[in-house]
Amino acid sequence: MHTLVKQTWAGLRVLLVMTVLLGVLYPLAVWAVARIPGLESNAEGSIVTRDGQAVGSSLIGVDPVPADPEHDPWFHTRPTAVGPGLPSGASNKGPYNEDLVKTIEERKAAIAEREGVTPDQVPPDAVTASASGLDPDISVAYADLQAARVAKNTGLPLDRVKQLIAQNTSGAGIGVPGVTVLPLNLAVRAAAGGAH
Repeated sequence: MHTLVKQTWAGLRVLLVMTVLLGVLYPLAVWAVARIPGLESNAEGSIVTRDGQAVGSSLIGVDPVPADPEHDPWFHTRPTAVGPGLPSGASNKGPYNEDLVKTIEERKAAIAEREGVTPDQVPPDAVTASASGLDPDISVAYADLQAARVAKNTGLPLDRVKQLIAQNTSGAGIGVPGVTVLPLNLAVRAAAGGAH
């Protein structure tokens, strides 16, 4: 019985020490490091603001929902594996999964119709979800595919829209140029006079 009491007290002391270390001190240390000048933006979600209003995050891609799909003035992000309004996540389906292949074909047909092209012109990142489903970047090919529709629906010249794409293209991704959708949409909105 003496051994059981001794072990119980030892376990309780370890529990107490670990609770203080990992439940109080560690979170406080992380919070304090996040307050170091230059890190606050990252710690607070990398919020992008315009005219004092939060408009999104530079790290999270959220696909814009047009008020009028027939006159859609926005560039779109990659699809998400989960439904709209649900938390992010991957589908965990492989390339030979019949449901995934069907979903990709449906997405390809929908995007081809929206952009007025044939399905074989739709780039892979337009129809495949990323692991998180929240990538802020798309390929240059996907941005170029959307340029004509955006130009038509904003009244901007196509050359100007392509300029905006180039200005928002960086080495994002794994060494592959990517276009960050949120700043691109904000630039399009500003260039079109904020009408959309």
